[in-house]
Amino acid sequence: MKFKFYALKLCIVIILVFIIQFIPGFNNLFILDKNAESEFWRYLTAIFLHSGVLHLFYNLFALALFGSILEKLIGSYKFLIIFFLSGILSNVVSLNFYPSSLGASGAIFGIIGALIIIRPMMIVWAFGMPMPIFIAGILWGIGDLIGAIGFMTGNPIDNTGNIAHLSGMFFGFILGRLFKGRKRKASVT
Repeated sequence: MKFKFYALKLCIVIILVFIIQFIPGFNNLFILDKNAESEFWRYLTAIFLHSGVLHLFYNLFALALFGSILEKLIGSYKFLIIFFLSGILSNVVSLNFYPSSLGASGAIFGIIGALIIIRPMMIVWAFGMPMPIFIAGILWGIGDLIGAIGFMTGNPIDNTGNIAHLSGMFFGFILGRLFKGRKRKASVT
């Protein structure tokens, strides 16, 4: 299994797209909004758009770190499946709640969800201390659940796509379980 650095290559693509986003009207063609019902590419392209430098930085950091770990554990091809399926499916869910959406967070939470299933005791630095990734995932999930409840009750905390995060993690759990099961079967035969 050859490591192809796809997590880092995706980071480069996201940076390049962020620079291109300064072209007037560019986002209007690729953002996830009601037009996605007939312009299906928006479910994919919205993953590569970001709302600002801080949004970009957080997603790049998480993608480079967690994405590289997952890619090393399960291989580049399976990593790409998790990234793109979690991102696209979380965008499908998001469109049912938000008028528009952009960012790689659903895909990244999919990566985190898969890591929670594949290596639940892997130690990560979160909330200022080391902890198993499954504990960090629970805490991130609680924070997003609080944000989603605030949004659903008309009292949003900010403009974070908490529902995209939660749905991305959910799809990551499913895909992580699928790939963890396949890995186990492959080593038995």
